[in-house]
Amino acid sequence: MELLPTNAKSCSRLRLFVTLAVLGASALSTVAQTAHQTQTFETSAGPVKITPIFHASTLIEAGGKVIYVDPAKPSDFTGLPPADLILISDIHGDHMDPAAVAAVSKGGTEIIAPTAVAQTVTTAKKLANGEKTTWDKWSIEAVPMYNLVRGPEAGKLYHDKGRGNGYVLTYGGKRFYFSGDTENIPEMRALKNIDVAFVCMNLPYTMTPEEAADGVLAFHPKLVIPYHYRQSDVGAFQKKLEGSGIEVRLLDWYPKKS
Repeated sequence: MELLPTNAKSCSRLRLFVTLAVLGASALSTVAQTAHQTQTFETSAGPVKITPIFHASTLIEAGGKVIYVDPAKPSDFTGLPPADLILISDIHGDHMDPAAVAAVSKGGTEIIAPTAVAQTVTTAKKLANGEKTTWDKWSIEAVPMYNLVRGPEAGKLYHDKGRGNGYVLTYGGKRFYFSGDTENIPEMRALKNIDVAFVCMNLPYTMTPEEAADGVLAFHPKLVIPYHYRQSDVGAFQKKLEGSGIEVRLLDWYPKKS
């Protein structure tokens, strides 16, 4: 029996088939790698599913609606659903990426962002620190995120107070906090009744794992998930919260491409 193609046309078809198979397998692998990290939280309005994508980029699904927080490169959105709502926290490229916003958008996608972001993403609805809005079954509150001491040079900070937003999202009685880029600021320490907190840590731009843990101990969420951590020692963050009654859940926000 002849097992190999006997002419150039057959060889070409075989190469095309193999190429498509490899590309398809790669896309499926990316989606599968993302999906297995999905966290499901039960609420009075139904489940909320939250999936880490990369760094600060996050997918939220609830009630048939899709929300992205800070979609930005090099996140891979292959196979992921288009957005009904996009939340953007700051002007830096790992949070505000017009190309990524376009990639996850569809007709009717809404965007909520601070004023500084809306100067570039002009279709965004502006929401300032301390302001609240509602969307579908969600309550959305913009909260401060900023540096206290760290900056590129003396007299300058990486994130000025009032420029960017952290977000507290409430759905079915559950409160989800996304810190954005922040140090251990008083406004974070003063948060109340947070069920799930996504808290940043990375130098030199935000804070150390130990500083992040101190802030978390102050507002005492039920569950905390480190994100936006790059090479930070999340183990040190977890260790400092041992015995506090706060659950620490470590997810992989930096998946390697297969």
